[in-house]
Amino acid sequence: ASRSGGPWLLGLLARLLLWGSPGAWASYLRRSSSCTPIPLRMALCYDIGYSEMRIPNLLEHETMPEVIQQSSSWLPLLARECHPDARIFLCSLFAPICLDRLIYPCRSLCEAVKRSCAPVMACYGYPWPEILNCNKFPADHELCIAAVSMDENSSSRRMPRASCKDCELEEASTAREILENLCANDFAVKIRILRKNMTTTISDFDLDPSRVEVLKHGPLLRTEIPARLQQWLDIDATCVHNIMRGTHAGVFVVSGEVQSDKVVVNKAYAWQKKNRNLHQAVRRWKHHRCPEQAG
Repeated sequence: ASRSGGPWLLGLLARLLLWGSPGAWASYLRRSSSCTPIPLRMALCYDIGYSEMRIPNLLEHETMPEVIQQSSSWLPLLARECHPDARIFLCSLFAPICLDRLIYPCRSLCEAVKRSCAPVMACYGYPWPEILNCNKFPADHELCIAAVSMDENSSSRRMPRASCKDCELEEASTAREILENLCANDFAVKIRILRKNMTTTISDFDLDPSRVEVLKHGPLLRTEIPARLQQWLDIDATCVHNIMRGTHAGVFVVSGEVQSDKVVVNKAYAWQKKNRNLHQAVRRWKHHRCPEQAG
């Protein structure tokens, strides 16, 4: 589970101290709801940075079994790493912090998470639910939970976008099959990927510019390929995460398509000694003629 709750929680508490004593709504909240420990079974919000939540919560779930059941349905979305603040946003609603005031997420936090996560949900046929309509939440100048990622000089960082398709490492079955794949795609490169961190909600990956071998550039200029691939590393975090499989660095042969302003990787092979078929295919590629090029 993410352990990024501490800093934003301290910031929230500091802001609360500036707001003075709670008003009538807080008194009503104290009478109508109760504080209870966040249970270990609530995987979405357990260890989020505070230990107690209010129930009923801000989504009107009245019992803990209901909270656990409803919150667990969001775990697959978090696994897609669609936005670094998605967990904070969801937990502010499913497990509201137990304070005198009722603290909602800021509208801008909702909008930021929606921009990155709604396309991922759409890939699987789920619309952004009306219960999370961002217009329901307070503007930033009011007391609310703001985005955390903006505090880390990441306002210009491009959030992951949905490709609507998972990519995994392929088994290098035969050299012929790999060559057919290289022919079928717009580009193919041998690259080295480095993981910059292992702690944040979304992993950062870097392309090693000294280890880029262009096998096929297709409609791309050779000089623009490194930048395009770095963009892919930045915006398709789930795909890269699947390829890296928890390693810190690795060499891969990747191929894919050029789609307007981005590249989409369709196939990835790990460059390892045991992948003899892959080594053979790359050696043969220099002299290989694809079917449409023959004759």
